[in-house]
Amino acid sequence: MRAVPIDVPFYASLLETCSARRDISSLQKAHARILTLGLSPHDFLRTKLSAAYARCARAREAHTIFARANIHPTFLFNSIIRCYASLNLHRDSINLYRLMHFHAKPPDTRTISATLRSCAALPSLPLGRQIHASALSLGLVPSAEAAVTNSLISMYAKCGDLSSARRLFDDMSERTLVTYTAMISGMSMHGMAEEGLRLFDEAVAEFGEAVDGAAFAAALGCCARGGLVGEGRRVWEGMGRRGVKKGVEHYTCMVDLLGRRGHVEEAEALIVEGMVMEEGVEPDEAMWAALLGACRVHGRVDVAERVAQRIYG
Repeated sequence: MRAVPIDVPFYASLLETCSARRDISSLQKAHARILTLGLSPHDFLRTKLSAAYARCARAREAHTIFARANIHPTFLFNSIIRCYASLNLHRDSINLYRLMHFHAKPPDTRTISATLRSCAALPSLPLGRQIHASALSLGLVPSAEAAVTNSLISMYAKCGDLSSARRLFDDMSERTLVTYTAMISGMSMHGMAEEGLRLFDEAVAEFGEAVDGAAFAAALGCCARGGLVGEGRRVWEGMGRRGVKKGVEHYTCMVDLLGRRGHVEEAEALIVEGMVMEEGVEPDEAMWAALLGACRVHGRVDVAERVAQRIYG
């Protein structure tokens, strides 16, 4: 058996540290040193290098090293699949999943969850169903770990099959907050605002102070799409009471809701007094454009002039 060079474990650990910190500069220096020492042909280091670049969202470098490696463990496939998905390279993510299947590499929960996110983003319902079948055959669902089922619920909802998403949700023995958020978002997308809000209230009752910004954003999305101003204000005030930080996505939902229903001055105040003055966050052009559109629909020239002054000076 060939001995492992003494430097290999050290550099493997260093690469993991660089990737955990997302320190691309140190990662590149470590890579250069590995090349200088002649350690790059070592497959263990190649897998660590490829995974480190993937974790730092450097897809090209990750794939180049991956292609040269003689071994391709599941964790390496997972790292690059997640990297592609994070960069919206969803077809590349799915192609790598297919390559994994071609080489008879068994996927795990991380593989399935990451690839389902790409299926949802495209969207690709047929492939999503194939991956669901694969997860069933491997015994990954149903499982005590909710990650795969949560990803399946999100995928089915985003691909337009809300009935399958709801069936998975109803069959779960234990639901996480992420489970509820995925289902609420799906209902919002399909015009089931009131049912989505009922689920949100269930989540609040079950998880209490743990309800996070993502769940509130999903609930506000229901309110915006359903034109439910009263419910929107209730959810918004609930964020304040619980100390949940309001981000651009929350303000966007509220401005959209208020603007559509003709409450353009309230929407303007929300942006100027809440978002800019209290949160210190600058609204993007899309938010101002949404408010201008609402002003045009509801004939509020006075508010439109103030908004235009803020945008164009």
